[in-house]
Amino acid sequence: MIVLVWFAMMWLVAQWYIAKHNDEPLVLGTTYISDYAESLGLEPKETLEAILDDLNMKHIRLVSYWKEIESTPGIYDFSNLDWQFDMAEDYGAEVSLAIGLRQPRWPECHEPRWVRQLSKQQWQPQLYKFIGATIDRYKNHPSLVSYQLENEFFMKVFGECTDFDRQRLTSELELVKTHDPDHRVIISRSNNWIGLPIGQPRPDQFGISVYKRVWDKTVTKRYFEYPLPSWFYGFLAGAGELLTGKDMMIHELQAEPWPPQDIRKAPLQELYKSMDAKRLKDRIDYGKATGMRTIELWGAEWWYWLKEKAGDDSVWDVVMQEVAESASRVARPSE
Repeated sequence: MIVLVWFAMMWLVAQWYIAKHNDEPLVLGTTYISDYAESLGLEPKETLEAILDDLNMKHIRLVSYWKEIESTPGIYDFSNLDWQFDMAEDYGAEVSLAIGLRQPRWPECHEPRWVRQLSKQQWQPQLYKFIGATIDRYKNHPSLVSYQLENEFFMKVFGECTDFDRQRLTSELELVKTHDPDHRVIISRSNNWIGLPIGQPRPDQFGISVYKRVWDKTVTKRYFEYPLPSWFYGFLAGAGELLTGKDMMIHELQAEPWPPQDIRKAPLQELYKSMDAKRLKDRIDYGKATGMRTIELWGAEWWYWLKEKAGDDSVWDVVMQEVAESASRVARPSE
């Protein structure tokens, strides 16, 4: 009986959240990482231009990998990120900038090689200087709308990261706000557990990742489909909003395969077992059903690779249609 009451309460909170945000415009975006595009054999500038132009994507998350920008101590090279910001501006797209040590894509923590010989007392001040320099570089750029600080900071089971100090994350949020008090800061949850992010630090908005079908390499050695209903995420967003006053977004909605081997080496038929055009359409519908109104699709570089290198534009077309539909609804607010 207690379990039934608990699930009923979760469902009611989810329905409240979904109804509260139902009339807000849906923002569909994606993440772009030039290194990953290049690793797929794609030309980075051509790939981003296709995402912004052909897909007409108007919201994009970019990364600022420490290992790329400060490969030599004290010398910053922002040239690769500069052209991405400028291209976003050319196409009228908003940018959410990932900052910090832990950022999207394996190995998650992207520290320079020279940092690995340092103690935490030595590298942490260097990290803070890097974060400050990155913010100062882009805080006045017209395309910037938000920062995403330390991607899934507390996730210990994925990635090659060793420091999960909550105080460091809190200090980094204070640092960001000191350098730029005007832009929104997003901090993402680390997993799908039922816990709520009610402790410190308290960002302007929370993010959550939603992955549905993955290869389980630890126990079952097969594909695993998470059975969670969409309203479960609506509950997490709603309960978080009730307790903290902060909204939640989907910062990664699975839109690329999760095969048993490297995605760049897996056969197409293996890739399609966890992501194809139909699965992607279903996944986007699932994301919409959570009630969260900002959804960043994960895997844009793969969509373009599938279209250009494998000759299959079905996934690309699904995204194009969904982006166009969300844009048309913004243009028809009376609906």
